[in-house]
Amino acid sequence: MKLFLTIFSLLGLALAADTLTGKAFRTSEDTGFGATIEGAGVDKAGNVYAVDFNDKIFSAGQITGEQAVLYTSDDTESLVSSMRFYVDSSGNESVFITDATVHRVVRLSDRDSKTGVFSSSVDYCTDAKMLEPNDIAIAYSTGRIFLSGMKWSTDSVEGDGDLWTCDKNGVATLLGTFYRTNGIEVSPDEKTLYLSESINKGDAPISNVILAFDLDAEAGTVTNKRVFVDFAKLDNSADIDIDGMRTDTEGNLYVTRNGKGQVAVFTPAGELTSYISSPSIQNVANLEFGGPNGTDLYMVVAPQ
Repeated sequence: MKLFLTIFSLLGLALAADTLTGKAFRTSEDTGFGATIEGAGVDKAGNVYAVDFNDKIFSAGQITGEQAVLYTSDDTESLVSSMRFYVDSSGNESVFITDATVHRVVRLSDRDSKTGVFSSSVDYCTDAKMLEPNDIAIAYSTGRIFLSGMKWSTDSVEGDGDLWTCDKNGVATLLGTFYRTNGIEVSPDEKTLYLSESINKGDAPISNVILAFDLDAEAGTVTNKRVFVDFAKLDNSADIDIDGMRTDTEGNLYVTRNGKGQVAVFTPAGELTSYISSPSIQNVANLEFGGPNGTDLYMVVAPQ
């Protein structure tokens, strides 16, 4: 069994309706990450991180550069699932980490500029009514975070997914319930929130769409729910799950297809521009832009 992290450099790339190919960056032979590697994040220096470091589901660590632990939960029942780094107006860096089974978001802060170690860890946002905070997005102008939750059911019902926001004081608010939700992202102009929604029947996906909402990043409200992409209509791949999502600086949305071995790329208008493939690997779970210029796309790929 091998784990693969693939990287594709987007520096100077003009996207077209084309299929691009990633190349292997790290595998299980040179990382300590386990079988549930997921939840990529990037710090202000461009270093990329993921969860399941040292093969521990309650831990996260650094992928690029020198591999090192970022966070280990004080609760061994934790399932660390995703993260987002944040830099405030004074340049102070912190990171929000979701803990699915404990229904909380942990915030690490007070980072040592020499060692990179965060000395402060607090439960930032928690609510027992959260399904399982699975993925996270952030509005950087306000520091407000948004969380998708998910519950896998043999036959999906509304309520198997939810959407929460936590304000800068850590107050959690439920924004809505859905069928099973997973990938989530905020556009660079912070006017749109994207959320994946999937439906199972007979323990298998039969529908995968991306929803879009008008976003008020200050108030933390979403309105004007609409379908941004329906994969049944796009390429007849309704049975392939959507997982992690990210936008680039131009607002293009990168969407992992977990089970198809690719990332689909869309313009802000919802036009498909390209596919990025991960050769011979089907389970592309998450992704993040990193590197010194933020132009390298790292795709986190789980074993199959």
